[in-house]
Amino acid sequence: MSDAVVRLQESLRPELKEPLGPIYTDATALLADASAPLIAVGDVVTAHLLSAGHTPAVALVDERTERAAVDDWVAEAITSAEGFDNELTVTNPATVLTESLLVALRTAVAAADEANTLITVDGEEDLATLPALIVAPAGGTIVYGQPGEGMVRVTVDDGSREIAQDLLRRMEGAPGRLWWLLDVDEPGVSGI
Repeated sequence: MSDAVVRLQESLRPELKEPLGPIYTDATALLADASAPLIAVGDVVTAHLLSAGHTPAVALVDERTERAAVDDWVAEAITSAEGFDNELTVTNPATVLTESLLVALRTAVAAADEANTLITVDGEEDLATLPALIVAPAGGTIVYGQPGEGMVRVTVDDGSREIAQDLLRRMEGAPGRLWWLLDVDEPGVSGI
C-alpha cells in the first residue's frame, strides 16, 4: 500500500514555504495555545512536545530533519515515549503522499479520542500536514516544523482547510482518489 496518490510538482514548492500559522520556539507556550486533538508532523516537533510533557494524539516521524538524521536527543525522546498506544509504519517517498500514509493518518485521527498513535514513515512525512488539515476535526491543532525558525501551530478551520484542499487539488496524480482515501467529499463537488 505504498503507491503514490499525488505528487508535489516543483511549481507548488514556493507556496509551501509560507507558514500556515504562528511560529513558536517554546513548546510550553505552543501547548498553551493549542487545542485537541494535537497532530504533530515531524521528529523535532514531536520530541519538543514530548519533552514538554505532552503526547500528541497523532505524531508522524521519519527519523530525519532537513534531509539529515535527527539528533540523538530527538530520537531518544521519541523511542522512549510511553504515551503512544499504537505504532504504525508506512512507506511514503519524498514529494508524494501514498495510500499507506493517507489511510494510516485517517485511521489514527479517527481514533484520537481513544488512543495516541505514532506513525513512523519510511521515507518522508513533510507533506502529511496537508491531509492532516483535511481529516482533523475543526478546532484541532496541527504542529509542524519551519526549518531554521521553530514550530508552526495551525488551527484546523475553514481557512486552513481551504489552503490544504487547494494545494492537494493542484498536485499531480489522482486527487479524487486522495479524497476517497481520506473519506471526505471532494472539495467543490456537491452531492445531488
